[in-house]
Amino acid sequence: MTAIRDDAPVIVLSRTFKAPRELVFKMFTDPKHLVNFWGPRGFSDTRCEIDLRVGGAFRMQMRGPDGTMYPCTGIYREIVPPERIVYVGTPDGIGCGAGIPPRATVTMTFEEAGGYTTLTIDTRLHSMADRDAAIATGFREGWNDSFDRLDELLARANA
Repeated sequence: MTAIRDDAPVIVLSRTFKAPRELVFKMFTDPKHLVNFWGPRGFSDTRCEIDLRVGGAFRMQMRGPDGTMYPCTGIYREIVPPERIVYVGTPDGIGCGAGIPPRATVTMTFEEAGGYTTLTIDTRLHSMADRDAAIATGFREGWNDSFDRLDELLARANA
């Protein structure tokens, strides 16, 4: 599900996974798992470092199908295992393709019910122009590919 507000620079995405929230949370906080699904299909993650603490950062390098490298950096603002992660895109103007727009605040919420986990990603951008640019450059499609790839990993883990 994707929700785009007309009155604010916000994009909200959510997906429900057949897995406990502790596992879904771990997939986003353990580099050995994150590199296996972060980014659109056809992209690969060549580096992943996670300093999982408030003020800590995560750094990734995504390689696009054409060989272009996309650095991904976020700084953690809040971590409440296994319920919530809040991070900001670095203010230096380097975005992770469309996944972490610069100066965006991203809140990931993990809610479990009946063995399923709903992950909601609320992205608050600096301006409407930034929101529209993120959408135009594949924000939704990139996250949906990541969700599909994560779903496949979780299915294999539960098999």
